[in-house]
Amino acid sequence: MNAINWQPKALRQLRKIDAHAGKQIRSAVTAELADLSQARNVKALTDHEYGYRLRVGSYRVFFDFDGAVRIVSIQEIRQRDERTY
Repeated sequence: MNAINWQPKALRQLRKIDAHAGKQIRSAVTAELADLSQARNVKALTDHEYGYRLRVGSYRVFFDFDGAVRIVSIQEIRQRDERTY
């Protein structure tokens, strides 16, 4: 069982997200990040500011792991269209 620590930046971002998506993110974080060996939507990142990311719907939860999970940032991923690139 991993300890989950929320950074102040991530908590501020979580408060700005609508209530339904925020609840999904909180439940996914507790379910998926409690045991990283059983996590399904977690990916280790290379050449990135943070070590890992968790996918939750259209949001990405970025975190570092050093014995305890430290949630650093939450970002919304918008749908791509013909003006994306």
